[in-house]
Amino acid sequence: MLLSDNGRELTGTGGAKGTPGCAFGPSGPSRSNVCAAMSELPASVRIREVGPRDGFQNEPEVLATDVKVRLIELLAATGVPRIELTSFVRPDVIPQLADAEQVLERVTLPAHISASVLIPNERGLERALRYRDRFSEISGFLSASETHNRHNVGRSTGESLDGLTRTFARARAEGLGCVAVIATSFGCPYEGQVPVQRVLALASDLIAAGAHEIGFGDTTGMANPLQVREFFVRARAALPSGTELTAHFHNTRGQGLANVLAALEAGVDSFESSFGELGGCPVPAGATGNIASEDLVSMLEEMGIATGIDLPALIAAARAAQEALGRRLTSHLLSAGPVDWR
Repeated sequence: MLLSDNGRELTGTGGAKGTPGCAFGPSGPSRSNVCAAMSELPASVRIREVGPRDGFQNEPEVLATDVKVRLIELLAATGVPRIELTSFVRPDVIPQLADAEQVLERVTLPAHISASVLIPNERGLERALRYRDRFSEISGFLSASETHNRHNVGRSTGESLDGLTRTFARARAEGLGCVAVIATSFGCPYEGQVPVQRVLALASDLIAAGAHEIGFGDTTGMANPLQVREFFVRARAALPSGTELTAHFHNTRGQGLANVLAALEAGVDSFESSFGELGGCPVPAGATGNIASEDLVSMLEEMGIATGIDLPALIAAARAAQEALGRRLTSHLLSAGPVDWR
């Protein structure tokens, strides 16, 4: 039994909307029998592919710009609705993304794709605005953990919030959407548990600063499914209904897709992932493993939840990244392939 803060039982009924049939293949038990005790799941989800930024920045190799552009355009051809293209960080800090301007100049995207760039501060925004017509959203970030924020960007969380407030104001004046990402939302490798109240207070501050979407990051793979489900129940109750709540999980300890399911049960229909399971977090060392986009899409589609993404094309893009990096990536579907119900 799951309980809210006031002690009431949290319950739900039904399976995925608009997805009749069976949860475990053509001859398995019906979805209504299997999922009767689960919350109603979304009929569809929106995925943001973050591999070109969050993936590439944490890999030891520095890919050539033309290779990045080719991989991004392969991703764009999969039908993914949102792609985070790069970050305008200091090139000496993250050399893997030193070619942000060149990537934006060269890449060609279909009109339906919402392109975003990560902006660390006001200086980064000034660099990016020279290519304003190449993207429609910016992402800004801070950590719910004071210690992680200082390790990651050398500032207090309050200082980061002040900087984001100024950055978002300028971005909105330029007609850009603003996505705020809260790292270590589910736990910190330095501080341990992070109070939910602290995370939600930061989310409220970021919404007041102009963010239309809040991403909650399991930055070092510490979250568990029960925690995730209860967190998003509280978040949906506490934050304005018009704010998009996005889940960003890492597979560092193999719990990424289980956490996705828990978020779905709490009504989340927006996720971030990285093709090939590229990336992770540079602070601390060893915090690797975004959930693989192809693993995520496969699971969702098998559950009858629409993504609008061409899974074979996505696997092909991940395979191309694997070939470009010259080593085996850790995505499950790169090894096993998609489910074949023959």
